[in-house]
Amino acid sequence: MSRCCQCCRNLCKEFKAFALRGDLLDLAIGIVIGTAFVNVVQSLVDDIITPPLGLILGGVDFVNLTIKMANFVYKDQPPVVIRYGKFIQTIISLIIVLFAIFFVIKGINRLNKPSLKKQQSIESNTEKVVTEEIKVLREIRDLLSRQTIHQIS
Repeated sequence: MSRCCQCCRNLCKEFKAFALRGDLLDLAIGIVIGTAFVNVVQSLVDDIITPPLGLILGGVDFVNLTIKMANFVYKDQPPVVIRYGKFIQTIISLIIVLFAIFFVIKGINRLNKPSLKKQQSIESNTEKVVTEEIKVLREIRDLLSRQTIHQIS
């Protein structure tokens, strides 16, 4: 029994360490913000974009754009309804979200460029220092080997 409790405690400790890492918290915050953003975009499409678009197309209400197919298998059931108007609204929402994500990532990449260049310059400087140190160490090694050869002969 005590072994089982110890195993459960270890599992809880591991889960706590995993849950409190920054990456998981960032992911959770991103999901919450993303869900809110999708809701805002959905409202934008449903309430602001598609009504004027429907008006331009001759007073069409996208929500009510459907195709009714007779139910030929079960005659006593209502017809099958394909709501392609809602599908069109969802596609418009997807396009808006994709463009928003694209511009956010583009902005983040633009902000990261200077820090990335700085990091690359630091790495190249450390490589130069290492190569110079290696050259000096090689010279010392060669001098010591020559001294050893002269002492032996």
